[in-house]
Amino acid sequence: ANPNVSGTTLLRKMKFFDDFTRGIEMKLTKLTWGLVMAAGISLPAFGASLKGTVKMDGSSTVFPLAEAVAEEFGKAEPKVRVTVGLSGSGGGFKKFVAGEIDMSNASRKIKSKEVKAAQARGMKYMEIPVAYDGISVVVSNKNKFAKKLTKAQLKKIWEPGSTVKTWKDVDSSFPAKKIKLYGPGADSGTFDFFTKKVMGKSRRSRSDYVSSEDDNVLVRGISADKYSLGYFGYAYYQANKSKLNLVALSSKGKSFVAPNPKSIEKGDYALSRPLLIYVDLKAAQKPEVKRFVEFFIQNAGSLASEVGYVPLPKSTYKSILANFRKAVKTASAH
Repeated sequence: ANPNVSGTTLLRKMKFFDDFTRGIEMKLTKLTWGLVMAAGISLPAFGASLKGTVKMDGSSTVFPLAEAVAEEFGKAEPKVRVTVGLSGSGGGFKKFVAGEIDMSNASRKIKSKEVKAAQARGMKYMEIPVAYDGISVVVSNKNKFAKKLTKAQLKKIWEPGSTVKTWKDVDSSFPAKKIKLYGPGADSGTFDFFTKKVMGKSRRSRSDYVSSEDDNVLVRGISADKYSLGYFGYAYYQANKSKLNLVALSSKGKSFVAPNPKSIEKGDYALSRPLLIYVDLKAAQKPEVKRFVEFFIQNAGSLASEVGYVPLPKSTYKSILANFRKAVKTASAH
């Protein structure tokens, strides 16, 4: 039996392409819920008595949310040091399964080889959805012609061995100007998700593009070049929308849809997905780690909106928190 807890089973009726179906149906536990969520930031019950360090690393997409949570937690628990790394989902999982960090931020689900590495160490962990994202395909705000692309056109641009060199190669109505491409690096969960959904197979992509695990680098490059194209998490577009334009997407003859909170939450946008954190349940036996994860779950909704992502329903966070507490209690008994 798999000793680990999958948070995305709680979201098994969300429609994110082939992976989810529309809507949300929570897998509720038998635990009773006695916590009333306060408006805004939920403050911990421990006061400022906790000490120690919480280590997390991983997705650059989840980073703005994780950083915001860590900052607010620091105000409530100033004696606890929270470190937030930025090595990509793959880089975070490498450290996570090796026991080097307490939590891993991810914009994709953990892979089978990573699960096996965790199992080899006898590691038990919990997967926790914290927000929704829509991978945003963007161009410079100087680009006034590339307002929409079909999935077939996107695939034509990014597929291995692509012959696309200019915008005119994509659409005859576009100018014969060279496209400069920007995207995440190979350790990125965004890279894995994008290539799987656009190419049909994860990690299939042309390699002649500017890559970085730091999405701010991609933002700067795309915004400075009128004929550039790239992709990254929705929060980075939100933080830089004065410099960038979104490209609406369509697949299989459906209408063109751009990412926005509504289209992302409903799964109508083609590149919608959940954002996740993975928690080592042994590490969560430490009071400072347990409290930080609780704080993350309790405040992810309000902070997701602030940084540019889409929150889960409040009832979902309540059920996730109850399941996390149950998982920690169960792990402590073994």
